[in-house]
Amino acid sequence: MTSRHRQRPPSAPVPGRAAGVLSLAAGLLLLSSPAFLGADATATAPAVPGGKVNINAASASQIAMLPRIGEKVATRVLDYRKAHGPFAKPENLMEVKGIGEKLFLTLKPYLAVSGPTTLAAKVRLGSSRKKGAPPAAKAAPKSAPASVPAGKGR
Repeated sequence: MTSRHRQRPPSAPVPGRAAGVLSLAAGLLLLSSPAFLGADATATAPAVPGGKVNINAASASQIAMLPRIGEKVATRVLDYRKAHGPFAKPENLMEVKGIGEKLFLTLKPYLAVSGPTTLAAKVRLGSSRKKGAPPAAKAAPKSAPASVPAGKGR
């Protein structure tokens, strides 16, 4: 059995492929450079809004400026503070219903137990879900095979 096409040894380079790969790599490098994107070359991470919320003195609306905290949980923080006194440390916030360890770790950079509240606007953190992605589809209920009549042996 003979082949019409002459086969090249596996180690032989493909003509023009190396130049194509190099130009593709150079183009991608250029497109991803900060100068091309219009960003400052020193800026590597998005800026985190500065500011703290003093959980011992803040109002419900100030506490609600924290990420992932709404008015309902903010009111629970005030109720807890009224019933138990001021928070001795930020970790005590986990005693409030609705604030677990995972949420607390998100809030920790914005919390203080003394000093003024300096957070000026609601902190919005990005979602872990992809934008525009459809929600996960539920599995369709299984139906009986066509060869088995419905209601027989089931």
